[in-house]
Amino acid sequence: MDITVWEFLVLAAASALVGFSKTAVSGANTVSLAIFAAVLPARESTGVLLPLLIVGDILAVITYRRHAHWPTLWRLFPAVAAGVVLGTAYMAWAGDAAIRNSIGAILLLMAGVTLWRRRAGAEEALPAPDTSRVKARSYGVLGGFTTMVANAGGPVMSLYLLSAGFRKLGFLGTSAWFFLIVNTSKVPFSVGLGLIDARSLLLDAMLALFVIPGAFIGKGCVHRIDQVLFERLVIGATILGGLQLLLR
Repeated sequence: MDITVWEFLVLAAASALVGFSKTAVSGANTVSLAIFAAVLPARESTGVLLPLLIVGDILAVITYRRHAHWPTLWRLFPAVAAGVVLGTAYMAWAGDAAIRNSIGAILLLMAGVTLWRRRAGAEEALPAPDTSRVKARSYGVLGGFTTMVANAGGPVMSLYLLSAGFRKLGFLGTSAWFFLIVNTSKVPFSVGLGLIDARSLLLDAMLALFVIPGAFIGKGCVHRIDQVLFERLVIGATILGGLQLLLR
C-alpha cells in the first residue's frame, strides 16, 4: 500500500492502541478503527485491521484466559454468527460512507441506551452476570454485524457485558475469548471479500510489532483503574468512536 512515513507512524500508534484496548479498556480500539479508516480507504482498512486485532486478542487471552464466563459466550455465539452473515451481505454492496454512518449510528444508539438505563437505576451491580436470552440475542446480532462490517463489535459487546453486570476481570476475560474466536472466524469472509491480501498482510507484519507493547502497557494499567472509571472509559470510548465515524 502506498503510504507515507508519517501515515505509517500514525498507523503504528493506532496499532499500539489496539493492544492497549485489548488488555485495559475494551472499546478504545474504536479510535484505532477511525484512524485506520482516515489513513486508508474505509473498506480496505477493515482488512488491514483484522489481523492486528487477532494479535491483540491472543495477548488478551494469554493475560485473562482464566476469567472468562463461558455460559455467556455460548449464549452469544449463535446470534453473533447470524450478525456476521448479515454484515458480510451488507459489505458486498455497501459503500464506505454507508458503512461508516451505519456503524457510527449504532454505537451512539447503544451508548445512549446504556446511559439512559444507568440514569434510570436499571444498571445496578449484579451478583452474577445477567445472561437473559433476549438481551444476548439482540446484542449478539448487533455485535456480529458491526464486527464484520467495520471491526466495531467491541463497543457493542462492551455495553452488553457492562449491562450484564460483569466486573473488570470477568469483563476482560470474557471479551478476550469472545473476540479471539469471532475475529478468527471472520478471516475467510474477509479474504472472500478481497479485504485481506498479500499487500495488507505485509503491512500487518510491520504494524503487529506495535500491538505487543501496547498490550503490555494496558496490562500494567488495568489494575490501577477502578471499576467506575473503567466503565466510564469504555462508554466514553464508544461515544468517541461513534462520533468519529459519523463526522468523518
